[in-house]
Amino acid sequence: MKHFALAFLLAILVPQECFHVSVEATDDFVRTRGIHFMLNGYPFYANGFNAYWLMYTASDPSQRYKVSNAFREATSHGLTVARTWAFSDGGYGALQYSPGFYNEQMFRGLDFVISEARKYRIKLILSLVNNYENFGGKKQYVNWARSHGQYLTSDDDFFRSPVVKGYYINHVKTVLNRYNSFTGVHYKDDPTIMAWELMNEPRCTSDPSGRTIQVWIREMASVVKYIDRNHLLEAGLEGFYGQSTPQRKRLNPGFDVGTDFIANNRIANIDFATVHCYPDQWVSSSSEQYQVSFLNNWLSAHFADAERAIRKPIMVGEFGKSFKDSGYSTYQRDEVFNSVYYKIYLSAKRGGAAGGALFWQLLTEGMESFQDGYGITLGQSSSTANVIARQSHKLFLIRKIFGRLADARRWRRERGFSASGGNGRRRHSHIGN
Repeated sequence: MKHFALAFLLAILVPQECFHVSVEATDDFVRTRGIHFMLNGYPFYANGFNAYWLMYTASDPSQRYKVSNAFREATSHGLTVARTWAFSDGGYGALQYSPGFYNEQMFRGLDFVISEARKYRIKLILSLVNNYENFGGKKQYVNWARSHGQYLTSDDDFFRSPVVKGYYINHVKTVLNRYNSFTGVHYKDDPTIMAWELMNEPRCTSDPSGRTIQVWIREMASVVKYIDRNHLLEAGLEGFYGQSTPQRKRLNPGFDVGTDFIANNRIANIDFATVHCYPDQWVSSSSEQYQVSFLNNWLSAHFADAERAIRKPIMVGEFGKSFKDSGYSTYQRDEVFNSVYYKIYLSAKRGGAAGGALFWQLLTEGMESFQDGYGITLGQSSSTANVIARQSHKLFLIRKIFGRLADARRWRRERGFSASGGNGRRRHSHIGN
């Protein structure tokens, strides 16, 4: 009964044009229409997770069961999207050990991840390079260029140097054109992949104006879309406001990292916005109450700006709560998860721009060495796992209800068309004799 009541409320409160349904979009690629994600013609909401370790772990065939276990546990909790790395540049366990040269064993690990995600009907967001030194990142690209005679003074030259840009573009081409050894499908043609991410948390502190990052995103987004028009693309932003909206900069947690949430996401080839939220890191000296308040204000502002200023869907790409924080309790972590999830639920049920959230990070049994304080093992019964499962169920119901409403509207349109003469004859009620 309560589901019927919710459907009735949605039918009243949500404008009919919010979810125009296309019967042709049934190719299993996630797409966008206005401020919504769509899958096979119906609204799509993502409750998901980050698991940066998937490719690295799957590169060892004896460890691939951990990837399978993680996906199995995720599916059992209703999770539908995973974000992970499609990069590892230089150093130990590299995917790309030198510009343009790749470790086939590592690539086969990523092949397996995509194949296994398809098996469990989990969509993937694949990030293409790191801002940080972990797994090489922009520093490794700059060092490669230096070793080839380029005079570069900053890691931020990653965004400026034509040589470094060439290395990155080559990596994009290599990954997108990769032929999956398990599925027999090129990555750029595989609907298991929901989206590409240009960079994990791009920052360019040497240019706080934001112009450098803006130019780089526009240029690299064009490259990705030239190769692959099937998939969505996002920039990997944390959500810090910049020069285009100075009145919004007061919401930033004291950071000025050369990005601009509004301007960067307005770039035509960027399909959806992202926001990350780590109040336990960003305002760590504040009380728990203030941190939750910051999180709520942060998300409210970004959801509103995605809907009204950017006019694209938005995904919470990372959020979490570390058990290493002073005074940590499971209650505090659940409060963070519930706050994020409730904001998304409120947006989703009224047809808003929030398309879901991906917590950091999912682990499975036997992965203690990957524990950074944020890891959650769903196989271990916990209150947080229950919070995650409840959110999955709520978003599933919303998608199901919107789908039924859309089907009903389509049926009414078709019936109305037929009754008004779809076969070339107009039907009339018989009056008199």
